[in-house]
Amino acid sequence: MTLAITGKTAVVTGAANGVGLAIARHFVERGANVMFADIDEARLEAELGDVEDEKGTARYFAGDLREKLTRANLLSATIDAFERVDVLVNASRQVDVSDPLDPETDNVEALLATNLMISLRMSQLFAKRMIEQTEAEGDEDDERPAGSIINLSSIAARRTMPEMLAYSVSSAALDQLTRSMAVTLAPHRIRVNAIALGSVMSASLQGALRDEDVHRKTIVDHTPLGRIAGAGELAEVAQFLASDGSGFMTGQVLTVDGGRTLLDAVDAPVH
Repeated sequence: MTLAITGKTAVVTGAANGVGLAIARHFVERGANVMFADIDEARLEAELGDVEDEKGTARYFAGDLREKLTRANLLSATIDAFERVDVLVNASRQVDVSDPLDPETDNVEALLATNLMISLRMSQLFAKRMIEQTEAEGDEDDERPAGSIINLSSIAARRTMPEMLAYSVSSAALDQLTRSMAVTLAPHRIRVNAIALGSVMSASLQGALRDEDVHRKTIVDHTPLGRIAGAGELAEVAQFLASDGSGFMTGQVLTVDGGRTLLDAVDAPVH
């Protein structure tokens, strides 16, 4: 089994910070060509300044991926830079609290747009390109994977926390999207999997934990492994799903939560 991704071309959304940035950096370090995509151009410029680029090649694209034209331009920029695309990591996600009884503040539309619809539209667009590549290369009968799509989901999809209504709903929808797209794209040898995150030291969690020792203790106490994950640990899982080593895996939602869901403490925070 090989976990190598050397020479593969990957597009990572949400790549200006947090888990998306960690995955994009990790892929570059492992020899992949990587397009860092995010709406925050200033952060992209700052982060790309010190990305090690010895084995792979890094580029960045800034824009609002909720817009159809922006997504098309991202694909074009990727092809112009690297000539192909092999891996799509949908890491663009938003974590926010909700008031489930107030339609003005439940945030459902906003989080569905960011956490679900960008992933859906990106997957449709980039899968089409992967299919075209396979047809152009004349290897439709080859059994090797022709592409990998990786979605970033959350254990919130399986837990009931009213204050996280929008995040939970969008995560559950993303899990179902993963399974549906996996079946749809399987005949084209494009695999679709997801990573369901527990508590990861991302930018959003760092902000939530600032000067909140009780909040941190609650998370750690409800995690059997007794700590919060580093973003780099998720990058290792993403590499596995991007590599041919997971070539017979599709439609799976891999839980990476330090055992949190084994305890199922409903009142414990999940981001």
